[in-house]
Amino acid sequence: MSVLIFAELDEGALKKSSLEAIYYGSKVAALTGTSATAIVLGEGNADELAKAGRFGATKVLHASDAQLNEGNAMAYASVVAEAANQEGADVIVLTKSSLADSMAARLAGKLKAGLAANVIELPDVSSGFRVKRSIFTGKAFAFTELTAEKKILAIKKNTITPEETEATATVEGFKPALNDTDFAVKVTKVEKATGDILLPEADLVVSAGRGLKGPENWGIVEDLAKALHAATACSKPVSDLDWRPHHEHVGQTGIKISPNLYIACGISGAIQHLAGVNSSKVIVVINKDPEAPFFKSADYGIVGDVFEVLPRLTKAVQEL
Repeated sequence: MSVLIFAELDEGALKKSSLEAIYYGSKVAALTGTSATAIVLGEGNADELAKAGRFGATKVLHASDAQLNEGNAMAYASVVAEAANQEGADVIVLTKSSLADSMAARLAGKLKAGLAANVIELPDVSSGFRVKRSIFTGKAFAFTELTAEKKILAIKKNTITPEETEATATVEGFKPALNDTDFAVKVTKVEKATGDILLPEADLVVSAGRGLKGPENWGIVEDLAKALHAATACSKPVSDLDWRPHHEHVGQTGIKISPNLYIACGISGAIQHLAGVNSSKVIVVINKDPEAPFFKSADYGIVGDVFEVLPRLTKAVQEL
């Protein structure tokens, strides 16, 4: 018996969010007296996969079939279900993402499993199996009892802080029984956002809104982001005006992020924007309007003109 962790790859490397899932899964395994096994799909470097051991996995099953390089949720669900049955896994852990969301529902159907999403803490196994979940875009919490024999836990990004050790995991080849029905829906094209640091995986994010007055002024945002080694983001009106690309839009209808630090520059803080960023560990708001709603949600606030504050802040970071 084991806890099975679905770990996603990005260009052959384990995603940061997957390392969080592996660490979380290893702690669940410790609670339930079992072992933690990671399942990785698609072509990847064996040395990179062995890194899963540093975050608690004792074994990695690697389905390296080239057909699995693209995130096909139907095929992935079949492969993970087969791995879960092979390993006798009663708990499957994954990180909530666009791919995992689509796959997890199918996986739950295949395994007749209970599914809990947005999990933020280790389960309480003292009497049953109860998990704490974030709901209503982070505005409330729910405690959910899972009673099915098999359980799927989709953890919320950046709510688990993994601890790294010097251990390594054994990497074993895994050859699932793929068939044509697994690929009834095909991924024909994947367009990825480009940039030095991508938003879904970023620890630090510098974001701006219409307070920047135009795309020609975005240099001061990019300068601060570069100094901090952070990703850049924007509010919905900015992407709607084509000042910035749509993949930088964070909010209820954009990307939902959970960085360690989110710096909002010239953004008023509408509820739709907050829904995408309120999982950030620390929020810093810079706005010349002291009545801007965003200040109510900020950990730190600077009342001032972004055109004066950002260059000074960038200079201070560079000096450090």
